[in-house]
Amino acid sequence: MKIFAYLLPLAFAPAAFAADVPVTVLDIAGKPVADTVITYTPDQGATLSAADRKGSFVVAQEDMQFTPKVLVIPAGSTVNFPNNDTVSHHVYSFSPAKKFQLPLYGHGISRSMKFDSEGTVAIGCNIHDSMQAYIRVVGTPYFAKTDAKGRAVLKNLPDGKGQVLVWHPLSTAKDGETLQPLIVNAGVKPLNFRLKVRRMSTAGGGY
Repeated sequence: MKIFAYLLPLAFAPAAFAADVPVTVLDIAGKPVADTVITYTPDQGATLSAADRKGSFVVAQEDMQFTPKVLVIPAGSTVNFPNNDTVSHHVYSFSPAKKFQLPLYGHGISRSMKFDSEGTVAIGCNIHDSMQAYIRVVGTPYFAKTDAKGRAVLKNLPDGKGQVLVWHPLSTAKDGETLQPLIVNAGVKPLNFRLKVRRMSTAGGGY
């Protein structure tokens, strides 16, 4: 009887639920907004594991541009900055989330930098002003970035209440961020956002 009494609560305990939530981001005119970073943080908080930080995170210098223009990484991750151009580059950032300098280095050389603090890191080249990119450092393992069609999927979200944060470097919202509550359950629906964004720069392929 004691064993049965112990097992009974387990048998009727609610099962943990995880959901994949599709997200679509469009501008005011209805056009897709690529490179939008979507994050989800449960109300009870989120913990980053060592495995989350072991991804291959790269911002390459190619054809006088940074590739990708927007990179999202978990806090504590290291990013590699390989130079695939035939000219030298000097990568830097003055952003409060991470101020750093990677002094002038040439073709075939790679430098790396660790990013511990959450926030937005705008990076540039001290030699070529048209080169611009952004690293979005997040404190949750639940994140995604929209593709050319403005689509992304937040995967394996735990059930319960939380907050979805939408960020884009050209969003006119404060700090480029839009926040929306979300309840994750079996009936959770796809998310759709409309962002007011500034016109993209055509010089050097930057923002």
